[in-house]
Amino acid sequence: MKEKLKLKPPLGRPSTQFEEAAGYPDGRVAGSDEVGRGCLAGPVVAATVILPLRIDLSKNPWLSEIRDSKQIRHEVRERLAPLICEWALSFALGVASVEEIDSLNIFHASHLAMTRSIQALRVKPQHVLVDGKFLPKDLLIPSTAVIQGDQKCLSIAAASIVAKVWRDRLMIDLEKNFPGYGFAQHKGYPTSAHTEALKKLGVSPLHRRSFGGVARLLRGELLTD
Repeated sequence: MKEKLKLKPPLGRPSTQFEEAAGYPDGRVAGSDEVGRGCLAGPVVAATVILPLRIDLSKNPWLSEIRDSKQIRHEVRERLAPLICEWALSFALGVASVEEIDSLNIFHASHLAMTRSIQALRVKPQHVLVDGKFLPKDLLIPSTAVIQGDQKCLSIAAASIVAKVWRDRLMIDLEKNFPGYGFAQHKGYPTSAHTEALKKLGVSPLHRRSFGGVARLLRGELLTD
């Protein structure tokens, strides 16, 4: 159920401008984002965060540090994620597996992860702001796609941090099962170290076989990027 919000993007750090246009604070508004779309390995992970009905910066000064997860350091994300989870009215995670990514493609798998995170919320939101240009197909909740929402919307930026921290920890843990690939360092992204490990060790069960570099290696072609 898509609803259009005609707003100019706020300047500076994420704000509640889009949330307020969607009915906040009188209504329960959530933000949803995913991480791991560009990786060669590992699942895609989404988080959805419902804003509390009242935001008090004096009691939670760390809120001013919330940004798109890509724009803040690892240590800051690690510190903020548990604070966000405790502060939120509700939050939930959703995952789409490597097998689902290869079967559905990364676009649809990302939306599947988002849908799962929204459905897993213990409190039902009245409106969901989704990062990106498109909405998941089967959402039955009023929702709005916000391009670069992780830079504009407080709820989406908060969700991006929760999803990023959870996925990074998962990839660090998976390094124990698949040593040598460097998952604890690059988290599955296509770095030069990851490419070299793929050339040396071959494709693991954690790799996305539909992704270019991995697919070329499976076809017996030499990876050059």
